[in-house]
Amino acid sequence: MYRLRWVVAAVVLAANTMDLLDATIVNVAGPSIHRELGGGASTIQWLSAAYTLAFAVLLIAGARLGDIYGRRRMFLLGSVGFIVFSAACALAPSIAVLIAFRALQGAFGALMIPQGFGMLKEVFDDEELGRATRLFGPATGLAMLGAPILAGALIDADFWDIGWRLVFLINVPIGLIALPFAIRSLPSGVSHPDLKLDVLGVWLVGLALVAIIYPLIQGQTDGWPAWTFALLVAGAVLLFVFVRYERGRTDNALIEPSLLTNRVYLSGVAVMLCLFGAFGGLLLCVSLYGQLGEGWSPIHAGLTLTPMVLGMILGMVVSGLLVKQLGRHLLHIGILLIAAGTATLALMLTGVQTAATWDLVPGLLLVGVGVGAVLGQIIQFILAAVGMNEVGSASGVMEAAQQLATALGVAVLGTIFFSVFNHDPATDVLRVTAWLCLAPLAAAFALAFRLPKHADGQAGH
Repeated sequence: MYRLRWVVAAVVLAANTMDLLDATIVNVAGPSIHRELGGGASTIQWLSAAYTLAFAVLLIAGARLGDIYGRRRMFLLGSVGFIVFSAACALAPSIAVLIAFRALQGAFGALMIPQGFGMLKEVFDDEELGRATRLFGPATGLAMLGAPILAGALIDADFWDIGWRLVFLINVPIGLIALPFAIRSLPSGVSHPDLKLDVLGVWLVGLALVAIIYPLIQGQTDGWPAWTFALLVAGAVLLFVFVRYERGRTDNALIEPSLLTNRVYLSGVAVMLCLFGAFGGLLLCVSLYGQLGEGWSPIHAGLTLTPMVLGMILGMVVSGLLVKQLGRHLLHIGILLIAAGTATLALMLTGVQTAATWDLVPGLLLVGVGVGAVLGQIIQFILAAVGMNEVGSASGVMEAAQQLATALGVAVLGTIFFSVFNHDPATDVLRVTAWLCLAPLAAAFALAFRLPKHADGQAGH
């Protein structure tokens, strides 16, 4: 037994909390930042997408660098960079600099985050690993509950007349407290200097994702010229080339080739892609609806998300109690609850010109319970399907899928939001985006059938 294993779990949990806080607070702070620093219609989307896109592009490489140079070393380097650029975002003098700092923050997050689950597998046995990973569910819910409320309160309070800048400093004390514990407790692990980073693979996947995300965000602002569609096609082609290239490699692959034939693992990642695409886009649209459509204050917009996050905590707790009995059916129930929540949200907004916070509560609560039920368990399905030699690459791809899906959700639903917002009531805008969320949710429901019926049946490929 590794003596400081629970300290390691706390450090990894703190890192994941910082990442989660950073993604959530921008949804609340975005309109205030836009009012002060200006920028085009796509500025608010880029504040979120710059972080998630850089994170997704470099995450798989970050996981591989952990295999090569050691997870401890990469985790500490990523943590320091993440803290530094969190503070730098608070000092940004212009919107362009802020977006650049957000991208750098995401890049260092990509070094830090994928090392976490690999280190947990190093220090915990199989039985305790399940107990450790189950802590992440309620902690995630609490962070999501606190982040929008705290961000809204800080912006409204406008301490020292710096307004939204304080929200980027939330992570700094968390990181500074966790860093000494990380230095003291993290396992030295092993490095494999004989491995090499697949630089061509990094370039291929990076260019592919940028070519897909950039036109989706910028296209609406620029009037959808021909180059936006050309870039989308080029991105899809590059992504196909990347997968074929990785499958053909026999050594030093960016993604372990065995993962590309692991049905359970790929199915779980696909479910996460669909789920986070819908959820990430919906979170942004609800926040934009409140502040831009209804004129709510940042704290009002943050508090509006409370039912969703309370539902997430409830869903995570209940799913932990029922997963052994329900197995895969629990994931299907969770997805159906999310779909019911988005449909309820859309129906509550039908035929009205304005809506209050209480009108959104039933739909947001159902969405939260469903998301909590799925996210509380699906990581178990995914990570249990990989071997120790695959865990670095597997966790990197899994986290990259989350970030990519969030960036896609922000890009697609955010673009639709602003397109409709230009000429229709705000209630119509949120109603349309809520209905559109049902498409990826239907795909997630179908893909979940490819997962094993029970968690203890995941070991095989």
